[in-house]
Amino acid sequence: MGGPLRGIRVLDATGVIVGPTATLLLAEQGADVIKVEPPEGDLMRRLGGRAPAGAAGLSPKFLHFNRNKRSIVLDLKTEAGKDVMRRLAGTADVFISNMRAKALASLGLDAASMAALNPRLIHCTISGFASGGPYDGAPAYDTIIQGLSGVSACFQQQTGEPRFAPFVLTDHIVGIIAAQAICAALVGRGADGPGQAIEVPMFENAAAFVLSEHLGQRTFGPGGAFGDPRIMTPDARPLATLDGYICVSANTDAQARGFFDAIGRPELKEDPRFRSVAARLENVADYFRLRAEAMAARTTAEWLPLLRRHDVPAMPCHTLDSLLDDPQLRGSGTLVEEDARLNEEDAMLGLRHANRYSRSGSAPPRLAPRLDEHAEEILRELGYDAAQRAGLRQDAGVLS
Repeated sequence: MGGPLRGIRVLDATGVIVGPTATLLLAEQGADVIKVEPPEGDLMRRLGGRAPAGAAGLSPKFLHFNRNKRSIVLDLKTEAGKDVMRRLAGTADVFISNMRAKALASLGLDAASMAALNPRLIHCTISGFASGGPYDGAPAYDTIIQGLSGVSACFQQQTGEPRFAPFVLTDHIVGIIAAQAICAALVGRGADGPGQAIEVPMFENAAAFVLSEHLGQRTFGPGGAFGDPRIMTPDARPLATLDGYICVSANTDAQARGFFDAIGRPELKEDPRFRSVAARLENVADYFRLRAEAMAARTTAEWLPLLRRHDVPAMPCHTLDSLLDDPQLRGSGTLVEEDARLNEEDAMLGLRHANRYSRSGSAPPRLAPRLDEHAEEILRELGYDAAQRAGLRQDAGVLS
């Protein structure tokens, strides 16, 4: 069926993680995403890990963030490359980039220039910082934004040391927000309306993400405490059992009472510190410490059925290795052995779009593209004849 965005063409001039996260979502929802790459390709082809022999440029991270896309190489410093980009813009519904504003303007890819080519175009720019502020135009990477937005401060409040999350957290968050903003703009455009420009700043979105969770009592003025104490207490973590770790959550009164029964401490149901949601919040450090101490008495395999019997949400805490054997991931088809191989020797673990659409379905899964893999078919779609395509392979930096 092709997915709910079937028929939408997205011109993707992004690289690394934040932009490809957004366009991956659009591609897996059925959009035709054309990944426009410079002659050297997306940096993540090289920075994203070692590629198998015979599959140059297909690093693990590149593969997982660029599924279901088509690739064409254009040297946008050449007039021929710019001409192809202008033709592409005329056929597209969406243009998305994480280039800085000055670079876009110098290439003629700013919102005003592209709207002149295609008034219905949705023009989305992912920037480090919102325009008009003192950081406008400054370079930004995920670690810069994690530290600046307060993500690292949350680790410091919990553990005593500022840290970066061990994945590109803000790139993921902002990429998802950009995809949502694009879909909203497509709905707003409707069947015959004009397009519009969207600015999606990383810092402001990440800061709002942190503060909505942890502004806390400062919401009501100076002097209040920051942070949700249920999350900031040191025992808000996977809990050690006799042989590993377990994740337990008992938030409602019924769940807390079930937890006390499961650990053999029914008298705690009447303890004034734990009798209600409000009381447990006031005494969250004691409550979480009690939970941590209790879990150390049994193995994970012993705790899981006991907690479930008392309706207490609990699951094992996976290692990255054990996650690959999770029966839910395999049974739902989210983690699969790819049918298509990168070469004759190496099989591949692939990921599938996790969401389900009852009427439109999702896009059929395809591997991430090799560099410039789809140049010929894209140029044919744009109306270039064989002689013109041959010339463009030299003049516009098209590699195939």
